[in-house]
Amino acid sequence: MTVELDAAPAAKASTERVAPTGRWPRLRGTLGVLLTQLVVLAAFLAFWGYATGQNKTAAFMFGSPSAIFKFLSQMAVDGSLWRDTSVTGLETLLGFFVGNCIGTLIGLSLWYSRFVSRVVEPFVIALGSIPIIALAPIIIIWFGTGLTSKVAMSTLSVVIVALVTSYKGATGVDPDQINLLRTLGASKFQIFRKLVVPASLTDIFAGLKLTVGFALIGAIVGEFMSSSEGLGHAIFKAGSLYIIPKVFAALVATIALALVLTFAVGKIEQLLMPWRRQLQR
Repeated sequence: MTVELDAAPAAKASTERVAPTGRWPRLRGTLGVLLTQLVVLAAFLAFWGYATGQNKTAAFMFGSPSAIFKFLSQMAVDGSLWRDTSVTGLETLLGFFVGNCIGTLIGLSLWYSRFVSRVVEPFVIALGSIPIIALAPIIIIWFGTGLTSKVAMSTLSVVIVALVTSYKGATGVDPDQINLLRTLGASKFQIFRKLVVPASLTDIFAGLKLTVGFALIGAIVGEFMSSSEGLGHAIFKAGSLYIIPKVFAALVATIALALVLTFAVGKIEQLLMPWRRQLQR
């Protein structure tokens, strides 16, 4: 008994030394990752600049970091960068919100009936297999060439992914937990609200992070087809004039927009699912 009591504090102290916790170790790890990412990016840009600086053909075909930065600066000064980014951002946000709301509600609702989910499964697969760009002419005919058509394209890019991920999360709930609630007298709606929806949040937010890119792609494709502003319009116009550095400048703005939206989704996830942050520490 005495040996066990004496060994317990020692084992605990050993465990604490092996797995230190606290703010500083986490901050050090985050800084290490960030520094590595910056080094990789700097090395890539240096190689890109060197390769295009040695070959005029390569500079014409692929641009150069300095030329891209020059166009970004010009677009920022004349205001086109902020105007196009805000237009594409609005289209992306609306399509992201509408598509995820529709897809998530349908995906979670299919948990109620296995029969209905089996009936609609081939239709979901069929809709998901249609290339979004193939729908662009029809969307323009239906909704015109304004904001609505871009939001519709963005929504269609998102809705199937949101439906599948939310349905996967709902059907992946532990059956033993469902049976336990049933034995305690919980109704199907109570099981859905108290267990299925919270347990599906992990898959839902994974889908949200994924659909940020899909929503942006839908908005860009819509702008390719018919638009007088937006990042997609800027990319299409610069590409048609063979101004490759300006194409890359608009792509950089598109990537930055995607990163900002993904970061925002991650912050919302932390607010709605604080227990995941505790588990990751």
